[in-house]
Formats: sequence, structure tokens, C-alpha cells
Amino acid sequence: MSSVVESGGNILHSLRPSEIELSRVPTLERQSDGRVTPAPASDNGFSLPPVDGGKEAYLCLVGCFFAEALVWGFPFSFGVFQEYYSSTEPFASEPSGIAAIGTTAAGIMYMGSLLIFPLLQRYPQYRRHCNILGLPIMVTAMLLSSFANTVTQLILTQGLLYGIGGCLCYTPAILFLEEWFVRRKGLAFGVMWAGTGFAGVTVPFFMQAALNIWGYKTALRIWAVVLMVLAGPFTPFLKPRIPVQAVTQRAGRRIDLRFLGSIIFWIPQFVNIVQGLGYFIPSLYLPQYVTSIGLQPIVGTVALALFNGASVLGTILAGHLIDRFHHSTVTAMITLPSVISVFVFWGFGVNIPVIIVFSLLYGFSAGGFSTTWTGNVKEVRENIGGDPGVIFGFLAAGRGIGAIASGPLSAAILEKASSFKGHARWAYGTEYGGLIIFTGCTASVGVVSLLARRIGWL
Repeated sequence: MSSVVESGGNILHSLRPSEIELSRVPTLERQSDGRVTPAPASDNGFSLPPVDGGKEAYLCLVGCFFAEALVWGFPFSFGVFQEYYSSTEPFASEPSGIAAIGTTAAGIMYMGSLLIFPLLQRYPQYRRHCNILGLPIMVTAMLLSSFANTVTQLILTQGLLYGIGGCLCYTPAILFLEEWFVRRKGLAFGVMWAGTGFAGVTVPFFMQAALNIWGYKTALRIWAVVLMVLAGPFTPFLKPRIPVQAVTQRAGRRIDLRFLGSIIFWIPQFVNIVQGLGYFIPSLYLPQYVTSIGLQPIVGTVALALFNGASVLGTILAGHLIDRFHHSTVTAMITLPSVISVFVFWGFGVNIPVIIVFSLLYGFSAGGFSTTWTGNVKEVRENIGGDPGVIFGFLAAGRGIGAIASGPLSAAILEKASSFKGHARWAYGTEYGGLIIFTGCTASVGVVSLLARRIGWL
């Protein structure tokens, strides 16, 4: 994972055997008579484009960034829709199910990776087809949801169907980026995942304005058109570095699942699942919380945008750090400010300045958590083995468990924790006091990885 093919020389630095084999595979050309023959090798003996740099690698990174933004921008901006649905009929009469809409979309995209990654590893020739298929499914989901009249219909369209399309569109991008970046993999994935924050800065304001002016039906139809129009120019950038014919030759081997029996995988996975239970709660409930304490709805939209915007910097910084430090160290560095932001700044956030500080600090710290997965994958491969896409799929599925569960779980906490209201001060004394405590406690589990390393388990 830390090796790199030198673009200007003929030296391979500590590549794994499989990586050496693939680095020497010639690019194939189709001749005028229909024959497929190897392309001429370059002077340095390798015909593949360089990793960690070069025009094609950076174009793929740009494509992945915008794929991330368009796919995940909606679920991570769902707090605006949640506040709207909660106060607008015919959905306001079913408040307990509204939170499950956004978390279902995110959860399906995460959980679907457990199935899609192994399939695309075995049948790599369908990776680009999968990527292209996902977009019309997402667009269809948005259009169908504009005709919904119940929360259940929204869960099935905005949640389930959108999640399926997003997973199909997004998963191949992960595999493509995995091929293009080796030594700078953490930073590359950090830049890619910053796309969510980038979209999260702009989408909430767009959605808020569209909902206020036209209502949810027109707003969702407009977003369907935006998805189709914006995704087109970046789709050609999403392509593999290694020829499909070469990868297909190796795709039939048995999937290595030995890592599932190792504590090296399960300790970070435990942290990943528990942290995911609380991570989505602030982005879901900030707009509602803001209006509940008497502030204007625009404050909630700004807070959500700041949270997403700060996560852009957070994911890039976490990606930079994960290339240099052990993943448990980076996880601990993320955990401390996350916990402080929740217990201190959200817990005492009853005015605009404190809420803004919370949004910025929480987004910057907690927003970079998924970037630590590249460190998890690296450690598992070095100590146990396994395909990076499959390992990543299991980590994403763990995140999906947290995402899906956090919707109904947060709704239940909000309903049962009404005893906090009026019996404590600051934000803890509101109906959201239970959610604040739950979010802070789940965030603090990040120290488990560092403790496990200290006693020699990692």
C-alpha cells in the first residue's frame, strides 16, 4: 500500500507480487483488422500511466470528488428536508419515521458496498457499467419521491431506491481511485470524501430556497434534473488505470476473508459501527434544534452548511495524517475535538455563536473519520492479507449499520428523553438533551483503537 511506481524511472519499490504483476501488464490496443495486441512499451519498460500523479490520475480524482459530491450531497443535507417534512403536511403527522429517510439512503449506500465490492472484484468488466447505471436510478428515485404523500413512500424512494442508485454509482469510483493512488492513497481518499462537504455547503441553501418557494414536489424534480446535468461531464473521468482485460484474468480467484477472524479488523470495525450510530445525528437534527429554541430556520441551514464545509478540510487533513501515522493515532486525534464539540458547544449551544462553533468543530473533526479506513485496510493487508475492495466493503457496511440504526434510534431517544426538558440547563434542558449525550458518548468510543494498540492488540 505504501509502494509506488516511479514515473520517470524503472524501479519498483516494495510492490506486492500482485501489484508487480499488474504494473507490468501492457495496455491493449485494437487493430484495424479487429485483433487485440499489446501497445508498445514505454522506455522505462512499463506501459501503464504513473500512480500518485499525472494528468489521468488527477482527472480520476476530480471525477471521484464530484461523484462523491453528487451522490452524498443529498443524504448529508437531509436535515433541511427533515425540518421541512416535520412541519409540513401530509408528513408532519408521521414525525417518528422522518429521520429514517436520510439515514436509510446513507445506510443502503454503505451496506450495499458489502455486496457490490466483491461482485465488482470478480467481474471488473462491469465496473463502468455499474457506475453509469447508478445515475438514472438516483434520478428516478428523486422523481418518484416528488409524488409521495406518506413518509413510508419517501423512505422507499428517497431512502431505499436512492441508496441503491447511489451505491451503484459510487462504489466503482472507490475501486478506480484505489488503482490510481498508492503512496498518497490516504490524501487522495481524503480529497474524494471532501466532496460530501463541498456539496453540503451549497445544497442546503439551494434546497431551503427551493422548498420555501416551490414546495417539496418541485424542489425534488429540480434536483433530479441537476443530478443528471452535473454528473454527465465528470463520468468520463471515472475509469480504471489497469486494463480491464488484465484484471479479468485475476478476478476468478477465491475471495480472501481471513481478516474476518482477526482482532486487527474487528477493533476498528467496532469503533466504526458505534461512532456511526451518533455521527449522523447532528446533521439530521441541527435545523430542527435551531427552530426549537426560537431561532430562524436560516440559522439551521447555515449551521448545516458550516458543518459540511468544515468536513472538507477535516477529511483532507485526516487523509494527509493517515499516510504518516497509524490509524489508531489519527482516530484518537479526531475523537477528542469531536467529544468536546458535542458535550461543550452543542450542550451549551442556545445562541448563534456557540452553535456555529459546534458546527465548525464537529464537522472538522468527526467529518474526517471515514478517511481512517485507508489505514485500517493497509494494516489488515500487511498483517493478514485480503483484497482492499472487500475489506473496504466490510468497513462501509459497518458504517451502514450505524447509519440505518441511527434514524429510528434517534427518533426513539427524542421521544423517550422528554424527561430532560425543563430539568436541566442550556441545550441539555431541551427535548434534544438525550441526543446530545448519546452523540457525545458514541463519539468517545474512538479512543478504543488507541488503547488497543497500547496493549498490543493492534
